[in-house]
Amino acid sequence: MNKRQFLKSSVLMGAGAVIAPSIFAESNRPSSHQTPNSYEPIPFPQPPLPYAFNALEPHIDAQTMEIHYGKHHAAYTKNFNQLAKDEGIDGKTVEQIFTEIDKYSAGVRNNGGGYYNHNFFWLTLSPKGGGEPTGELLKEIEKSFGSFSAFKETFSKAATSVFGSGWAWLIKQDGALKIVSTPNQDNPLMNISKEKGSPLMCIDVWEHAYYLKYQNKRADYIAAFWNLVDWNFVSANLLK
Repeated sequence: MNKRQFLKSSVLMGAGAVIAPSIFAESNRPSSHQTPNSYEPIPFPQPPLPYAFNALEPHIDAQTMEIHYGKHHAAYTKNFNQLAKDEGIDGKTVEQIFTEIDKYSAGVRNNGGGYYNHNFFWLTLSPKGGGEPTGELLKEIEKSFGSFSAFKETFSKAATSVFGSGWAWLIKQDGALKIVSTPNQDNPLMNISKEKGSPLMCIDVWEHAYYLKYQNKRADYIAAFWNLVDWNFVSANLLK
């Protein structure tokens, strides 16, 4: 069985996605949601997708979204909650944990990052996304990169250049916009990150984010990503 066949067949395995009735902004709050395999509250619930699995087609296919959200993101959520419990992490937000991530195990770092990064990525995307930003966001992009087209080129290059698995981010750093990349499930909020800042948008360039539709053509996936970017979400993060 090749990698593509394995990924396609994995959607048929196991239980469904872990979904909690909460929004991302409140995802650190306890929930009484009953998961298929547990009857205990989830300190860090997996927020529901704000759109259907097939809503991002043709740019991201429904099966990829179902596997990505229902398997990968759900696993990060489950593992992060268990590790947080095992290591006695209580009463802290994900962001607070990241500010001292070096105090915790590699498991907390990897699964906590996978939990947060995917939450953020889903909101970066929208079926009504694409086009160009406006207002203050466009002004800041032009100020930092010269033009929107130059920004797109730089961001796409950063995402394409990630070696192996990781993420590319647009962040606000010391009052300016900057494009950075992080390996694995790290992010710019972690105190171990080489480049720290407030995330405005991101793209997941792990192979499971695009392999079913684009195979090894990461650049094609990145080009399609621009048709889905929710500039309202990015603008809101800039203005926070």
